[in-house]
Amino acid sequence: MSLSQIARSLKPSPTLLLNEKAAILRDKGEPVIHLGGGEPKSKVPIDALLAAASHINTGEIRYTPADGIPALKKAIIRYTEEFYHRSVAPENVIVSGGAKQAILCALQAILNPQEEVIYPAPYWVSYPEMAKLCGAIGVPVLPEDGTFYPRIQDIEQRVGSYTKAVIINSPNNPSGAMYSEQFIADIVDFCERKGLYLIMDDIYHRLIFDGKKPISAYDYAKDFSEKSKLIIINGISKQYAMTGFRIGWAVANKQIIEAMTNIQGHQTSGPSVILQKAAVGALNGVQSSVESLRITLENNRNVMIERLKAFEGIHITKPDGTFYCFADFSAYDKNSNRLSQLLVDKVMVLTVPGAEFGLEGYLRLSYCGSIKDITEGIERIKWVLDPNSPNELYIGDRKLVRDWS
Repeated sequence: MSLSQIARSLKPSPTLLLNEKAAILRDKGEPVIHLGGGEPKSKVPIDALLAAASHINTGEIRYTPADGIPALKKAIIRYTEEFYHRSVAPENVIVSGGAKQAILCALQAILNPQEEVIYPAPYWVSYPEMAKLCGAIGVPVLPEDGTFYPRIQDIEQRVGSYTKAVIINSPNNPSGAMYSEQFIADIVDFCERKGLYLIMDDIYHRLIFDGKKPISAYDYAKDFSEKSKLIIINGISKQYAMTGFRIGWAVANKQIIEAMTNIQGHQTSGPSVILQKAAVGALNGVQSSVESLRITLENNRNVMIERLKAFEGIHITKPDGTFYCFADFSAYDKNSNRLSQLLVDKVMVLTVPGAEFGLEGYLRLSYCGSIKDITEGIERIKWVLDPNSPNELYIGDRKLVRDWS
């Protein structure tokens, strides 16, 4: 069969494959612990459910505008004013089928084949593949000092004649690192001076810890004209625990939004009216669920970090936010895919290999599940890797015996 060059170049999403694997193992009755996922266990806000149910009861489930319903645009405009300190018009907003679609539509609107988009490493697994879908080239930038916190010099060194855009994801998936105000100020200034598009992937921006506050790129921008190349991405999936609703958005200049709307109109049309109504309910409703989730995640992070400190040789940078800890396991195995598979085979613990995020030897471990899963999952991992572990381990009624060194 003859497939397109783009189709042949793409890899499946490793995180989605992991979710599928976890579901299959659970259906078989296996005692799997999924430490690779990005779905919080919190319930969907009641205001979101009521808003969706109310619209279902009208029986009027119709097409929506390709760029989103007016009620949701209005809620996003208010959200942008509150958290980004910036007033925008409805023409500056597009609603998409999740933040992922918003990012891809933005890239398709601005990138030509062979042009480059830069992003710090470690990076979200979809950035390189999204670049490929545009016929463009993704360029990861590893901070020169070996940390998860890039400096403007790191970005400057990788910018060339083909560079068209920069993506900044802070707090970062997978590292949980929240980039400094100075770096955000520097990257906004640099992109404005160089005429580069700057895409701020802010999907985790309120899920931050240790008293930190969300940072708005608009606070450091100088160009607020319709020539601004700043694009803000956000959505309801993470902060409202509404991953299955698939509603995200972008805020940008009118020309970019118009181009994204044309693209999305031919891809999927507008997102489901029911899901958009639910998003309106979440954004306009009681906000206590966001803070409750944030507190839960911060506590879960502390538990996971404490458990991981019991390992010898693991290097950990304490996450500033998100759902994830990105731990260096290279003392045990520098091949993260092999190590991740070993943990599945031996003790039914699912993790995401660091190679998928651009850093070999690491594993991404999620703490958005239950404390029980975190503690038991880390205990199982320790049993596999620690040569001083007891020879036997019980998972339920099943006895496991160490048959490797």
